Amino acid sequence: MTLVSSLSLIILFYVIGSLPFALIFTKLFGLGDIRKFGSGNVGATNVLRTGNKFVAFIVLCFDIFKGFLPFLILQMYFQDISLLNKILLCHFAILGHIYPVWLKFKGGKGVATYIGFLFGFNPYIAILFLLVWLVTAFVSKYSSLGSLIGILVAPAYYIFINFNFNVLIFFTYLTLIIYLKHTENIKRLINKTESKIKLSK
Repeated sequence: MTLVSSLSLIILFYVIGSLPFALIFTKLFGLGDIRKFGSGNVGATNVLRTGNKFVAFIVLCFDIFKGFLPFLILQMYFQDISLLNKILLCHFAILGHIYPVWLKFKGGKGVATYIGFLFGFNPYIAILFLLVWLVTAFVSKYSSLGSLIGILVAPAYYIFINFNFNVLIFFTYLTLIIYLKHTENIKRLINKTESKIKLSK
C-alpha cells in the first residue's frame, strides 16, 4: 500500500465516521437540532432522549455501521494489509465520529462506532464488549458505566488472553480517547448524579 493510498483511506474513513447521523435523522424526522436537546451530544443515546426510539435505533445502526464499513472496504480492495495497519486506518472512522470537522469537532462519544469497529476487527471481542455492557448496565442502571467498563475488554484481551504489545498499545490509546469524551459522565458517576436507564415508557 502506497503513502497516497493510505492517506486517501484515512480521509475516506474519517469522512465516513464524521457523518452526523444523529443530526441528519432527527432533522429528517422533524425532531429538530439534536445539539439543542438533552446533553447536546450528537449520538444515539441523546436521540433516545427525544422519546423517539425508532429514530434512536436507526441512528445507532448507522453509527455502528460507520465503524464496520472501513474493514469491509479493506477486505474488498486491500487484503494484503497487516493487522496493525488495518486497525490504524480503520480507527479514523471513530475519530471522525468524535471529532467531525463539519460540527467544529464536536461529535458523539464514539461508543456505537467503536462497537462497529470491534465487529470488523474481531467479532469475539465485540460480543464480549456487548455482554459486559449489558451486565454492567443491567446491574448498575447506568449506560455510561456499561460503556466505560466494556471498553476495557479489548485491552484486557490483549493482556491476558492473546498478548500483543502493539495492538495493546493501540487499544489503550483508543480507550483513553473515549474515556476523555466521557469525562462529564465519569464526574456524574462519581457524584451519583448520572442519569439512569429508564425501562418504563
